[in-house]
Amino acid sequence: MLKKYFGNRAFYSMVLTILLPIVIQNGFTNFVNLLDNVMVGRLGTEEISGVSIINQLVFVYNLCIFGIMSGAGIFTAQFVGSCNTEGVRNTFRFKVISGLLINIVVISVLTLYGRQLAGLYLQGTADGGDLQKTMEFALSYLRIMLFGMPFFMLVQAYSSTLRESGETLVPMKAGIAAVLVNFSFNWILIFGKLGFPAMGVRGAAFATVLSRLVELAIVALWTHTHTDSMLFAKGLYSTLLVPSGLSARIIKKGMPLFLNEVFWATGMAIMTQCYSMRGLNTVAGFNIGSTMNNMCTVVLYANGAAIGIIVGRLLGASRFEEAYDTDRKMIVFSALLSFALSFLIYAVSGLFPLLYNTTQAARRIASAVIVIQAAFLPLAATRNACYYTLRSGGRTITTFLFDSGFMWAVNVPTAFILSRFTSMSAPFMFLCIQIGDLFKAALGVFLVRRKTWIRNFAEA
Repeated sequence: MLKKYFGNRAFYSMVLTILLPIVIQNGFTNFVNLLDNVMVGRLGTEEISGVSIINQLVFVYNLCIFGIMSGAGIFTAQFVGSCNTEGVRNTFRFKVISGLLINIVVISVLTLYGRQLAGLYLQGTADGGDLQKTMEFALSYLRIMLFGMPFFMLVQAYSSTLRESGETLVPMKAGIAAVLVNFSFNWILIFGKLGFPAMGVRGAAFATVLSRLVELAIVALWTHTHTDSMLFAKGLYSTLLVPSGLSARIIKKGMPLFLNEVFWATGMAIMTQCYSMRGLNTVAGFNIGSTMNNMCTVVLYANGAAIGIIVGRLLGASRFEEAYDTDRKMIVFSALLSFALSFLIYAVSGLFPLLYNTTQAARRIASAVIVIQAAFLPLAATRNACYYTLRSGGRTITTFLFDSGFMWAVNVPTAFILSRFTSMSAPFMFLCIQIGDLFKAALGVFLVRRKTWIRNFAEA
């Protein structure tokens, strides 16, 4: 009976071939982001809070880009499974065109209304800090980060297409090179090493933009010098026109994914704003807690990406029973990994906040958030795996309702009511949100077991 939930050695070898390069790249990226966060955190509470606020806004942009890449990417994975090179080429073009449009909109909004948006997170108490200084740090960081957004978009277009085509090592290597550049120049520019002036948060922003440019150079150069294996790169920019029929299909299937990422990111930003109503220490504490969580959950999100790639290819080849069996085993694998990670996160919950030059109150909040995240990590792993499963079969409207629909129907109203109409502390608000996700995880398992996601839609 239990045998159907576990694979053999060949199965896990196949999974790890896809999973490990993504884990290494994302793990390395998150580790350096952690060091980056700690470096800025050594400057003080205002600096780390200002950077955290802008990163919430940038996070919305990032997920908009991920949404576009995901919407086209479910077609790419199935085109690869059916050996349709022209289909892969056109999905890449769709990613670039859509990404450019998003950049124009987001950069314009943040340029014109960045101060007002950042101010939404500074409505609580100062907690002994300086709200005006926090705003100044936030805006100086934002102005530089805007220049890196087009680079980020192009990196995601290339890297996602390479992974969906089976090439996971090159994005991994490019990611490692980028984070090394980011870390090195963080150290140089934030603190003024090797004769450079100490630039503080502006130095962190410059390092990030430079690292994205390096990453783009690596993935683009490799792709266009290996057209024998990456056939889609031949004549890739001979035109940017995408057949109207395919564009309509991608928009029809992909738009719910794009909207899901937009609404989910916006919902997360609103909930963070609700937590920030409890003061500047809460902003700093939640930033520390989320940094630790991102570092430890990279395996689970990489496993979700692997589900999208592996199951998507099987669906594209119309191997439906194998797709369901593979997916079930990968969901169980994700849940088991989450328990091990929970213990790791809990073990460092009291130590990690000590790395930051912030107040004792912010450290206490951070520790509480980390403990709550550890306790509910298996739920996060389950719902994440279910999300990628539904997405691989093109059930994008179901995916939208399951993910961001649940967030806006349950999580966002709960956070808003608790922050405005109670005196409940931010960690307890966070706990209430996590308890609500019990129902979301159960819903995800139910939807996967219904099997309505099992189909080949790319060649329809």
